[in-house]
Amino acid sequence: MVNILFRWFALFFIVLLGACNTRSVKNKELLFWCSNNSAEIKLCTAITANWNATHSVNAIHLQPIPEGQSSEEVILAAVVGKTTPDIYGNMWQGNVEMYARAHVLIALDTLKGFLDFINERCDSAVIKEITAADGHIYQVPWKVNPIMTIYNKNMFVQNGITELPKTYSAYRRAAAMVKANNIKNGLTQNWFGYTEVKAIWYERRFNFYPLYLAASGGAALVENNKAAFNNKYAVQVFAFLQSLYNDTYFSRERLSYSSDPFVIKQIATKWTGPWEIAYLNNIPDRGFEYGYYEPPVPDDHTGPVYTYADPKNIVLFNTCANPQVAWEYVKSMVDKEGDLQLLQFTGQLPRRKNLLKDTYYSNFFKGNPMLVPFAKQLAFVKGDDNCEVIVEVLDIISQEYEGCVVYGKKTPEKAIADAAAAVNVLLGKSK
Repeated sequence: MVNILFRWFALFFIVLLGACNTRSVKNKELLFWCSNNSAEIKLCTAITANWNATHSVNAIHLQPIPEGQSSEEVILAAVVGKTTPDIYGNMWQGNVEMYARAHVLIALDTLKGFLDFINERCDSAVIKEITAADGHIYQVPWKVNPIMTIYNKNMFVQNGITELPKTYSAYRRAAAMVKANNIKNGLTQNWFGYTEVKAIWYERRFNFYPLYLAASGGAALVENNKAAFNNKYAVQVFAFLQSLYNDTYFSRERLSYSSDPFVIKQIATKWTGPWEIAYLNNIPDRGFEYGYYEPPVPDDHTGPVYTYADPKNIVLFNTCANPQVAWEYVKSMVDKEGDLQLLQFTGQLPRRKNLLKDTYYSNFFKGNPMLVPFAKQLAFVKGDDNCEVIVEVLDIISQEYEGCVVYGKKTPEKAIADAAAAVNVLLGKSK
């Protein structure tokens, strides 16, 4: 509730500031805030140095986003205080609609060359996803980290799991085999998997939401300003996850931060992104092989399996002194060479169509085969709904998730219905 009130209070001031539409006069250098992730700092440093070498009149000043509890809170504070950068390269897609409605972002489709470029780089589904409610585009789709199932190959073999458990029943059968062997061997602190139990909105992007997208074929949570998730898919996801806790295949306790449960072989699976690859490959004497596959789906599922893209995009704030120059710089970040550099420096994937089919990237994927499953998944990922209160929507789902999934206090049907009702009340107030 505190989070909701804070965002509404801040949004009120953002709207006022946006309505004023005043811009501070800056020096010739445009300010670019990138993520404070070390790999991305190196990437953006290289791109900026290359740009500045040939654009001294329109130079870019690179700065990692200032430290804070989260980048989202830092940006919100900067918008309220009118200290935003000209360019920001780590915008969570879920926040764009809120800022667009507050009139603090530049509509990129009004800039010369933007639409031609973005239509060449991205498919129609991505363009539809990033288009705001007012019909304009305020974000450049840049990087994604599809959420998939990572599994310990050695533990699968040791427990007699011969096929990837891609459906709910197969996943539960594999979990039962691991549990039986744990009991037999006296391993009381081992589980088949783990996912964060904390009832906070952003954690649902890494358990409930990717599983919901997988089950539903990429359906929305919010559509036409109403809750769209009161359906069999959300109920199935809650029921599936609840069963994993009820049968002690997953731990209800938050596993220790002192040791990674996957690394120490305390769990066999979890839902995560490609960032684990570099992390795991740099662990000396790891002692096991691992792989990835898509999130599990209901037994009667047909068609492709979608998952959450975990997208971070690029925006221009309306304090930008020269939007056209800023766009030309951004274009150099997301052209073919820039996207290859993103892969090489960070291991994150560009949101570019036909990535695996493009021979320009062939050598990279030959040398990095672990990223191939993620590149294949790019055609079947979804970002966040264009809803200015999507954080609050996820917060409401999180409260029901904790009571139903983790602690079994409600049936999945009741929990989803209650969440949808609360979201509809919220959306009614946000009109």
